[in-house]
Amino acid sequence: MTATLTCSGVVKIRSGARVLDGISLSVAEGARVALLGHNGAGKSTLIKAILGLTRLDGGEIAICGHAPGTGPARAAVAYLPEAVAFQGALTGREVLRMLAALSGEGRAETGALLERVGLSKAADRRIATYSKGMRQRLGLAQVLLGRPQLALLDEPTSGLDPVSRHDLYRIIDDLAAHGTAVLIASHALTEVEARTDRIAILRDGRLVADDTLPALARAAGLPIVMRVRADARENADRIAAATGGARVNGTSVEIRCPAEDKMQALHHLSGLGPAVADIDITPPGLEDLYCHYSGDHI
Repeated sequence: MTATLTCSGVVKIRSGARVLDGISLSVAEGARVALLGHNGAGKSTLIKAILGLTRLDGGEIAICGHAPGTGPARAAVAYLPEAVAFQGALTGREVLRMLAALSGEGRAETGALLERVGLSKAADRRIATYSKGMRQRLGLAQVLLGRPQLALLDEPTSGLDPVSRHDLYRIIDDLAAHGTAVLIASHALTEVEARTDRIAILRDGRLVADDTLPALARAAGLPIVMRVRADARENADRIAAATGGARVNGTSVEIRCPAEDKMQALHHLSGLGPAVADIDITPPGLEDLYCHYSGDHI
C-alpha cells in the first residue's frame, strides 16, 4: 500500500528538551492507526507538526508527498480536535455549508452529512444550544467533507455516548474502506483495540512500539492467563499444585504461562480429568501492552 503519511526521524525541541525524539511513523492508504501515550508523551505535538502548525527541528514529514502546511497537504488532511469550537450563533447547517464552501465542496452533500452523523433534526438549531457530543458530531461531519486522504482524529469519542461512539467508529471504518488513512490519538484503549489495524505508542517523545496487536504481544512476551474452575474446592488445590498455578477464590485457579506454552498447559490440564470443570483463556490485551511499552506497570 502507498503511504499517505510519512514521518521520518522527526525531532522537535522545546526549552532544550526533545518533545519528539526521532519519530518515524507511516500510515498507508486505508489504514487505521491508533496513536497512544500518556499526557506529555508527544501526541499533540506530532499532530501539530503533521498539520504544519509547528516547525520541526529535525527530520521530515510528507502527506501524499507534500510538506505539511503547503496547499496540497492542507487539501489532503481533515482534522478533528478533542474540543471542537464553532461560532455559537450559527446553526449546524450554516457552519457545515460555510466549511463546504471554503473547501470547494459546495452545498450538495451537507444535508446528507448531517444526517449521517445524527444531526439532521438539530441542523437548524444554533450551536450554542448543542451539547459537547453534538458539537463533536458536527466536527466529524466536517472531517467527512470531500473524503480526505488523511484524517487526524484527536480523542474523537470525547463527549459521545456509547451508541454515538459505535456510530463514529462505523464512519471511521467506512473512511478507511474508501482509502482514507486514519490516525487516531486516544486514551480509550478498549475502543481502539478492536477498531484499528496498528498500534503506535509514544513515551517521552520516542516511538516505543509500532505494530499490530498480536505482533506487539509476541514481542513483549507477556503471559497468557488461564482461569481454571475445579469441580470441587479440594481439587482446586490439586490443580494448583500440579500446574504451579495459584488459588484465587473458591474453586478457581489462575495459571500464567508464555503464549507458546499454551498447548502444553492445556494438555497437562486435560490429564487431570473431571477435576477440571472449565477453562477460560485470556491473552494479553491492549491495556497490558500499553502498560508494558509505556513503562506504566500495574
